[in-house]
Formats: sequence, C-alpha cells, structure tokens
Amino acid sequence: MRFDARQALPDAYRGAIIALGNFDGFHLGHQAVARAAVEWARAEGRPAIIATFDPHPVRHFQPDTPHFRLTTLDQREVLFAAAGADAMLVFHFDAELAGTTAADFVGALLVGRLGAAGVVTGQDFTFGKARGGNVEVLAQLGATLGLRTRTVGPVMIGGEVVSSSRIRDALTSGDPTTATRLMTRPFAVRGSVQHGDKVGRTIGFPTANLAMGNYLRPRYGIYAVTARLADGRLLKGAANLGVRPMFDPPKELLEPHFFDFSGDLYGQDIEVAFHHFLRGEWAFDSLDALMAQIAKDCDEARHLLADI
Repeated sequence: MRFDARQALPDAYRGAIIALGNFDGFHLGHQAVARAAVEWARAEGRPAIIATFDPHPVRHFQPDTPHFRLTTLDQREVLFAAAGADAMLVFHFDAELAGTTAADFVGALLVGRLGAAGVVTGQDFTFGKARGGNVEVLAQLGATLGLRTRTVGPVMIGGEVVSSSRIRDALTSGDPTTATRLMTRPFAVRGSVQHGDKVGRTIGFPTANLAMGNYLRPRYGIYAVTARLADGRLLKGAANLGVRPMFDPPKELLEPHFFDFSGDLYGQDIEVAFHHFLRGEWAFDSLDALMAQIAKDCDEARHLLADI
C-alpha cells in the first residue's frame, strides 16, 4: 500500500507509528529505524508506516547533481513491506514542502493531515524550511501536540557509520561486496529490457539491455550479476556497465548476458543485482580478443556465483 503525503490518510491508517527518513538504499541504519517503528506499532496495535521523500531533497535544491539514487520508489515499497510496514508514505519534495516550516511540518502535516501517533527517526534527521528542525525540535513540537517521538542511533560496521554515502562510495570505486554488506543485499537496477544493436548476439553473447535512468552509476566495467525476472526466476550472468569502447557511437547501457538462458525478455521488467566487480571496461584490438575475454569473464562470474 502506497500513500501520498499531500493527501490525508484513510481512517484505518491514522494513529500510525511512522518511520521517517529518506531511506534511499534502505541499509542497515535505515532498517534499524524501521524495525523500531514496526515493533512500537505492533506493541500498541497501531499501523506501521515507513515514509520516504521523492524526489530526493538534493535533487530539488541541486537539480544538476549527477545521478545518485540507490533505489526506486517501487524497490523501496517492496523493501518496506518486507520490513513489516503496513504501508509506504511518500512525501513529494517540491517547493511547497521545501518552504514548510518545522512547526508546520509537525503540526499541519504529521499530526493534522496524517494523524500520526508516533514518529521514529535517526539521530541525524533534519526537516523543515532551511533545515530548521532536528530530532530535538521534533520532540519539543511533538510534545505540545500529543505526538510521541523516538530516535535510533547510527549502526556501525568496521568502525564507520553505515550510510548511503558510504554505499555510493563503495559502488563508484568498484566494490559492490561492501555495498551488499551495508545494505544486506546487492545493489540492484530495475528496468525494462530494451532493444539494442544486437552486437552481443552476433558474437555469441546475447544481452538484455537496460538504461540506468536515475540510478547511481557504479564504476564502469564487468560484473558478476544475478537477475530476477517478472515470473520469479533467478538468472546468473556477467554484465557490462559502461559505454562500450569497442563500438560506435558510445552509448551507456547495462548489458547483462545470462548463462544457459534462451528466451525473449524484450519489454519485460527485470532487476539486475551487482555481486562482484571483475574488471574495468577495456578496448581490444579485435573482436576475437574481445570474445576471448568475455568468455573468461563468464567463467569467472560462474565461479563467483556458484553458491547463489
């Protein structure tokens, strides 16, 4: 169930406990906030709602920022439901929301429009016009309006705080295994398979081509991947992410080749998960050299994915 915060919640969902944050990537820190909200809601027999912001506030204030999203709204909805939420609430971040004062965000939105009974946030949560609100302000304002608040401290791994920025840094440096550890699942791109120029098919390695859209761009190169099809099947493969330096014109694509699969995926929505980085994107002297390297990449990917 997905609700828009620009509209009042149905009566059945008023009085909820809301986990409030951006939650892009829904990593271990986000999961701790969500878990606290769900447990609180269950203890009091209330609905549990996980809220998120879309577009990301950074995109509103800095529209030219390079793509950085780790998850789409559809992916977050699935993740939130798996975490125990009864619904996802989306705050549409636009000029109106950006200009909403901290007091109005709590009083008019959380309490008035949404009827929240309690809110759970991370300790670094900020909100309201010019980021005028923080967890202390939230607690103070909430206390005057009957809105209870709780905060959850950061989750640490390897002596560092788990954060979306840390995950992005790992992916852009070609370290998807660290991203997997911090998110408890691999970074995954969901999209519709599109027609390409059929080069992969002509060299014996047909690919399912996906545009990267608003997703963060991990380091360009070759990855061991899995893909979940719409019918639930899981495929294993090797994927090229980049601009294909061997071919003109350059065109950015995610191009997974799936092992032991023959079928038509055009137009289907699939989700490709990045498990291991194999090598960077290289230019070769010939197609034969490229084909030989792809065969080696596939062998290595098969080995790395053997236990999945």
